Amino acid sequence: MTVDPRLVAAVREQLARRPDGAARVGWKVGAGSGERIGVEPVAVGSLTTATLLEPGATYRGGGGDLRADAEVAVEVGPDGAAVRYGVALELCDLADRAAPEDVVAANVYHRAVVFGPLTDSVPEALEVVVDGETRGAAPVEEDPSVRLGQVARVLAAVGERLEDGDRVITGSVVQVPIGRGDEVVADAGPLGRIGVVVA
Repeated sequence: MTVDPRLVAAVREQLARRPDGAARVGWKVGAGSGERIGVEPVAVGSLTTATLLEPGATYRGGGGDLRADAEVAVEVGPDGAAVRYGVALELCDLADRAAPEDVVAANVYHRAVVFGPLTDSVPEALEVVVDGETRGAAPVEEDPSVRLGQVARVLAAVGERLEDGDRVITGSVVQVPIGRGDEVVADAGPLGRIGVVVA
């Protein structure tokens, strides 16, 4: 079965909009109902150094409806399989709730991402802490490496592929609204925690 041509066109448009000079980091999964096109279980967004933040950095990109997503990050090995795991904190702006094709073309709500240290273990649970207060927590219920096959299928349809060293954020485990002045942390328990400040 082929990938829906509407999804193919939207991802191609998204890739054409990548900032000049930004280096490849990896990919993101969009699995919400407002992001999926056709029967594919996921949409795919691109991650580059243009939106990569260091832990503890300040995000200054603005946004009309910012959300913090705690996600499992997967590092890809040379054969396209998962080799290491960690926590990622993604900032998304849900203000423009357009048609799924437009959402995907605009990089699936993505605004910024921070990665924690990578290990051999999948986090058991994730939580988002805002200004020292837990705003949301949930167990990691699915094997995040399953997402790699779904991402690879979409990428193949647009002439891309998973590469050794790619980092893939595999979809929101916890999502909470955030605003200017918030100190936001994604916590994976013994596997580490990372945060940013929203300016």
